[in-house]
Amino acid sequence: MAAVVEKHSIDVVPDSERHGRAFNQFTLWVGANLHITAVVTGALAVVFGGDVLWSLIGLVLGNLLGGAVMALHSAQGPRLGLPQMIQSRAQFGVKGAVVPLLLVILMYVGFFASGSVLAGQATAQLVHTDDSTGIILFALVTAVLAVVGYRVIHVLGRVASVICALAFVYLGIRLLDRVDLGDLLGDAHFSLPMFLLAVSLSASWQLAFGPYVADYSRYLPRDTSAKATFWWTLSGSALGSQWSMTFGVLVAASAGEAFLDDQVGYVVSLGGAGAVASVFYFVIALGKLTVNVLNTYGGFMAMVTGVSGFRGQRVLSQRGRTLYIAVIMVAGTAVALAGKDSFLSSFKDFLLFLLTFFTPWSAINLVDYYLISRERYDIPALADPNGRYGAWRWKALVVYAVGLVSQFPFLATSFYTGPLVGPLGGADVSWIVGLLVPAALYWLLARNDTAHVPRETILHAPPAEPAAARQGVAP
Repeated sequence: MAAVVEKHSIDVVPDSERHGRAFNQFTLWVGANLHITAVVTGALAVVFGGDVLWSLIGLVLGNLLGGAVMALHSAQGPRLGLPQMIQSRAQFGVKGAVVPLLLVILMYVGFFASGSVLAGQATAQLVHTDDSTGIILFALVTAVLAVVGYRVIHVLGRVASVICALAFVYLGIRLLDRVDLGDLLGDAHFSLPMFLLAVSLSASWQLAFGPYVADYSRYLPRDTSAKATFWWTLSGSALGSQWSMTFGVLVAASAGEAFLDDQVGYVVSLGGAGAVASVFYFVIALGKLTVNVLNTYGGFMAMVTGVSGFRGQRVLSQRGRTLYIAVIMVAGTAVALAGKDSFLSSFKDFLLFLLTFFTPWSAINLVDYYLISRERYDIPALADPNGRYGAWRWKALVVYAVGLVSQFPFLATSFYTGPLVGPLGGADVSWIVGLLVPAALYWLLARNDTAHVPRETILHAPPAEPAAARQGVAP
């Protein structure tokens, strides 16, 4: 068991421990997207007024656009061997990276909670208990697997990708037996706000993986092709999410209130009753387990990254790892228990509001990595607030703030609607603004500020100089 439990956390993965192929990203991200929450996300496009045809087209576009940004982050993993948010210190500073990290942690807790609500319902049906107990049991299993770490996460992804794909094929056949697909697709009435809502829902789904996607590619050998990592990640995530969301659109358009009242129960009823129903409750729990382990693991990485920036910590003990994961589990479970009765009404706004905070971070990170630093980082300096990256990098922090503020006039949620939403017919295009504005501004400010960029990637700190040499004495 000791060989299976992961030893590394925020420290760089040495070349001697690298393993796997780029194709592993495909199976992981298919498995992480074939689940009930992605189904509900797709359904929201119809629930809030979209038609089937244009909702599907909008979801495809959002998955491809958001997935491409997410996959560009994934390609960083093999090159640096670091968790995604540690690398953000090169842009924001060793301590300054805590600013986006606070929001990242909130995201993980929120996704853990939303996943636990639906998976907890399935778990409760399997073990014949109430939903609250099911949520707690599911959270405990999630935490144990997150403690074991990287290897079990990829195994879980491979297993889930096969089992959930077979289940979705069967459920899709059963659904098409009940509905007239021609009628659903034929009732098309294009609405720009509803189309952009569909694009935003799927784009936000993909972009939300950005802060941790490199965590699951960082063990790949350093010479792994960046193109291969990019394409396998994009294809796996876009395929898995679009498959689930397409199913959600068709279910919501054909079932209406029957689906809205009990998302898990209705999906299971498509499969059958009795023992067959138990199989599909298991499939729902398995699909959610994969992505909830990712959220727990990513949340603990984000917390350690934030705290260690102020403590000067370079490694983390197994006990510390377990405690951080326990904090994420307890917080996510508490939110799930508190909000389990109002899940659907709040999930759309949660997704779109999160997108506001992650698009500027993503834009800054990608521009810096590919255009400013050109993949060259001083990895030991990422843990030293007195090193080349400093404690706070104000250019990135200011650009991040501008990126946030620039989105608010275009943001449309139930609790806030920007002044420019009305002239656009109610469309929410804030995420597009949140990518383009900070990307352009950061490039303009940082393109000539490259004194901190090393000539090539530095993996290890230089060895300490002997005392005799420091005193000018020949050794």
